Amino acid sequence: MSGKYQQRFGLDHNGTIPFPLEEVMIAERMKDAGYVTGMTGKWHLDPNRNQHAWINENMTEIAGREKYVDSDIPHEKKIPYLPTEKGFDYVMEGHVNTYWANYTLEGELIEKQLMHVEGYRLDIQSQAAVTFIEMNHDKPFFYYLSYFAPHVPLEATEKYLSRFPGEMPERRRMCLAMLAAIDDGVGSIKETLRKYDIEENTLIVFLGDNGAPLKLHKEDIPLSFKGGAWNGSLNEPYLGEKGMLSEAGTRVPFIMNWPDGLPKGMVYERPVISMDIAATSLALAGKEVPGELDGVNVIPYINGELDGDPHEALYWRFWHQSAIRMGDWKYLRYKEGEFLFNVANDVHENVNLISEYPEKATELKEKLIQWTDELKYPGLEMEGSPQLTKSYDFYF
Repeated sequence: MSGKYQQRFGLDHNGTIPFPLEEVMIAERMKDAGYVTGMTGKWHLDPNRNQHAWINENMTEIAGREKYVDSDIPHEKKIPYLPTEKGFDYVMEGHVNTYWANYTLEGELIEKQLMHVEGYRLDIQSQAAVTFIEMNHDKPFFYYLSYFAPHVPLEATEKYLSRFPGEMPERRRMCLAMLAAIDDGVGSIKETLRKYDIEENTLIVFLGDNGAPLKLHKEDIPLSFKGGAWNGSLNEPYLGEKGMLSEAGTRVPFIMNWPDGLPKGMVYERPVISMDIAATSLALAGKEVPGELDGVNVIPYINGELDGDPHEALYWRFWHQSAIRMGDWKYLRYKEGEFLFNVANDVHENVNLISEYPEKATELKEKLIQWTDELKYPGLEMEGSPQLTKSYDFYF
């Protein structure tokens, strides 16, 4: 949403702070470029119960509690952080059936409000995108569709579940059904673009946000349990899971479709990152990419107009972990443990190469330290960042 490393402004994870009001979002920049903007689905950038530092500062009447619940934060406190206030013209923000919205699935503009929407959550989110296109197909538009899937609580309708018969973990079946719903939704969006003869000149970017939460053992616990559990996704052949800075935690699908502007069927092998969406969108809208953004316009690299990698290096820091990738080399640090991998080979991250290439590890570590020194809370771990109150143990 910012096109910047979120650690620069202290939003290191969901339990730190909401998206700062002073930070500019991509939707605000695209509005300035003359685009109509919209979004639907998951947001998760407003205040939540885990942000103790924010609650203690902004809700002094309940400050100091050891634990908070969702209802402790009234909705009016969240409104300044919601997409209607951050540059999105058309909004239907929500996870399942309750949405903060200023338009309906039928295409009616309404006063922004919380409302109940009947139906299956993924079909609702697909239809919200289709409706937006129906309403704005004759204008340049920018739309953010954040499908709440595959994500717990897992749920799907028989329409999608019936496509996956046979023996398999029920959580896997549910995951595949939810992915099928997304497939159908993307298909309906493409059909709508085709209907208005704008498919060829519309850029669609499809990506995931993190690797699968395997919960280590991929336990197929009953679907009646709605909390954190394996969501049925798989990460093979990569090592690790959501929450880890190994490839299975950070490496996600990233697909770009633009018939008029990109080669068909090409696989681009060099590292890119989700922050590049903001910079790419602004560049294609004819705007200069602000120097404060960490993302880059990747189109000239994909089209062969520019050589080399779009980024000299990519960086991560999460909980007690930090990592850097330069070319095919990746240095990863977890507490006092240090690892060096070549992520382009078939061994993936199963063999630590640090003893074989100590100079390469030192080079990457020094650049990683230099990057972490630029952050709001410097350091290879998040010691200074709010809400790092517990230790997380991973298996490397």
